[in-house]
Amino acid sequence: MRNVTNVNQELSELDKKHFLHPTSPIKQQQEHGPAFIFTKGDGVYLEDVNGNRVIDGMSSLWNVNIGHGRKELGQAAMEQMNELAFSSCFATFSNEPAIRLAAKLAEITPGDLSTTFFTSGGSESNDTAYKLARHYWILKGMPQKKKIISCEKSYHGVAMGATSATGLKPFRDFTNSLAPDFYYTEHLSAQALRETIEAEGPETIAAFIAEPVQGAGGVHIVSEDYFKEVRELCNHYNILLITDEVITGFGRTGKAFGMEHYGVTPDMMCLAKGITSGYAQLGGVVLSESIHKDFMERSNGTLLHGYTYSGHPMACAVALRNIEIIENENLVENARNMGEEMLKGFQWIQGERDLVGEVRGLGLMGAVEILSQGKEPLAPAIVNEAASRGLICRSVVFDNQDTLVFAPPLTINKQEVEQMIEILHDAIHAIEHNL
Repeated sequence: MRNVTNVNQELSELDKKHFLHPTSPIKQQQEHGPAFIFTKGDGVYLEDVNGNRVIDGMSSLWNVNIGHGRKELGQAAMEQMNELAFSSCFATFSNEPAIRLAAKLAEITPGDLSTTFFTSGGSESNDTAYKLARHYWILKGMPQKKKIISCEKSYHGVAMGATSATGLKPFRDFTNSLAPDFYYTEHLSAQALRETIEAEGPETIAAFIAEPVQGAGGVHIVSEDYFKEVRELCNHYNILLITDEVITGFGRTGKAFGMEHYGVTPDMMCLAKGITSGYAQLGGVVLSESIHKDFMERSNGTLLHGYTYSGHPMACAVALRNIEIIENENLVENARNMGEEMLKGFQWIQGERDLVGEVRGLGLMGAVEILSQGKEPLAPAIVNEAASRGLICRSVVFDNQDTLVFAPPLTINKQEVEQMIEILHDAIHAIEHNL
């Protein structure tokens, strides 16, 4: 039997020496090593190399919708890899899983969204949407329409275009060479969008992109009429509406897709994360019938945009099985019901703890604001305290926020929600006691 302490120490040293972590504090990694080295997952739980078991209150990165340890997806991947692990989709080559997944997405996405361009993840999906929107206007004889408007506090990924569209300024400040023609409007305000459009000139604007619920920006939920007003503005000014459903898709908000809460269909919808529940790397952009028709009628040459793994057969097979599980196990309904339980729990904590300000949620996306009263944010300390007690959550401190955010797997049950709420309450209490 191997010595767990020695293995943990060996892995920690190798991690510090050879693994540059995404979206992580380098100094913290070098001083303390990895926070967890996970070895196993089961439902809403993760287990690390030391045998510590924690509730994954974030579905890792908002994406493990059907929970950890689902052998059905491993089986789907193995069966597909045994038949056809990979083949290119360039030059009109195709494969059955990609075709069937594209057809399934046309069936389950809102309105007349009907045709999918596949990517490897959310950043690629967003970059693709901007390129396709600009190409669309070139085909329509309006190449000057190239500006992309997004919202403050938005997050759209870390590829060059996706970073440029991200409204959270620290992500843009990370680099000194952003893509041009990206602009930001006040989040959650249709009037602010109108003013931005008129200031920039609608004849120069290709598209407006927004998340149905802002995720990494702090789980901000729009008013009931916001997207209806946005749709009207985009129609009036001849601007494409793109929605980023990378987080909100596949049941996360208690609907199959976040835009279903608002009764609005975008011109393009960006997908990733929950499409495979993180079991394989896959994303996509779903286009409306009218946009696809324009591409078919106006394009005479090659669509010069594509990724090596666009339409990856194994990833598409995993996605098909994942969607089948979401449907068969009624996980959209469970997300709605357990989201209500989670929000009730947040409201109970709000009444118990002086540190807690506003709480909010939609489906299994939730946020708890912390009242740091203008001092250093306290949410990061609460995150660390919660982790030590067996709960993973995330802090958002951008743009003067001090917020905890949550997105547990859609398989979570009432007992597990109650356990999560109890740990969170105790973690906040502990930080409150030490002030």
